[in-house]
Amino acid sequence: MSKSGVNKVVLAYSGGLDTSIILKWLSDVYDCEVVTFTADIGQGEEVEPARAKAQAMGIKEIYVEDLREEFARDFVFPMFRANAIYEGEYLLGTSIARPLISKRLIEIANETGADAISHGATGKGNDQVRFELGAYALKPDVRVIAPWREWDLLSREKLMKYAEDNGIEIDYAKQGKKSPYSMDANLLHISYEGDILEDPWAQPEEDMWRWSVSPENAPDEPTFLELKYENGDIVAINGEAMSAATVMEYLNRVGGENGVGRDDIVENRFVGMKSRGCYETPAGTIMLKAHRAMESLTLDREAGHLKDELMPKYAEMVYNGFWWSPERIALQALIDETQKTVNGDVRIKLYKGNVITAGRRSDSNSLFDESIATFEDDGGAYDQKDAEGFIKLNALRLRVGARRNT
Repeated sequence: MSKSGVNKVVLAYSGGLDTSIILKWLSDVYDCEVVTFTADIGQGEEVEPARAKAQAMGIKEIYVEDLREEFARDFVFPMFRANAIYEGEYLLGTSIARPLISKRLIEIANETGADAISHGATGKGNDQVRFELGAYALKPDVRVIAPWREWDLLSREKLMKYAEDNGIEIDYAKQGKKSPYSMDANLLHISYEGDILEDPWAQPEEDMWRWSVSPENAPDEPTFLELKYENGDIVAINGEAMSAATVMEYLNRVGGENGVGRDDIVENRFVGMKSRGCYETPAGTIMLKAHRAMESLTLDREAGHLKDELMPKYAEMVYNGFWWSPERIALQALIDETQKTVNGDVRIKLYKGNVITAGRRSDSNSLFDESIATFEDDGGAYDQKDAEGFIKLNALRLRVGARRNT
């Protein structure tokens, strides 16, 4: 047993400077063995070099995993069945990635006999909450080490000096070209914070955006997509069957080419402060619009309204880190039950940043009855005289109240 009481810790390791410093710091301060875990969840950067970096630092147990399919299938798609959006704008791109990482950290801890996990989230943000709530929900007695809440390396200069003093490799050329923004990317989105974005009045620089062209520079001709839904999930695009991750990769590419998915938000962090961030979420923007179009045709009115009432609570659970909570799991079961009829096709038009519904159909589950809805002669399918009693019954309390107040 080490003096710190920690024998082995699993570190969420990106291979970058910060987590490389954390790796060394854990070894020195906690005198423990470190296991590294690096996940590919669609961030668009090669993750395999993290293995070589960990090996160079003497790490014996190294996990580098492609989790893109699990992320899309088991986390993003269930969330979009709920039409989840936080504070009316944020499509929860960072939030939804954290429960998967927490899950794998705990699984690896169990596999390797580790008694602690560690992450590189700061003490100011939401991610520390999300990682740790997930970890405690899955392994109540796990110990969590959050270096940013313990050490005094709270500036870039101090981090660089620590790296130099401890022989941690720094790619100075890369550091010189480093984006001034704090960025986080996965299959669902890429986020930007910091630098000029800390002024909510400052407009983002055009060269900040990585995934999308500006709407002004998008093609002058629209792009049409036909999305096939089964049980609330997209299973094919333009007639080609696709896995969940492939759907998202395709929609990110095509949406970005058409200027879709940019957003600039001031949001309320769970820890209490307001934060300004910019996001690119091409696939998610298309998925939300298309899913609501599919539900509009196939979902019962009251079931849909109930979903809309519950959605802000669901989104808040995801944002705040309660993915593994009993209330989110119970709510997911209700949402998934409603999706059994959400089957059919949606035609979407992408044009200069806009996502426009251009058609929807369902051979088996459409609740649209043309014989009733028509403005032409409906052959007696709907007796318009029935509306008089309906209106009077609904007006009864209004009429009684009005009489009392006159």
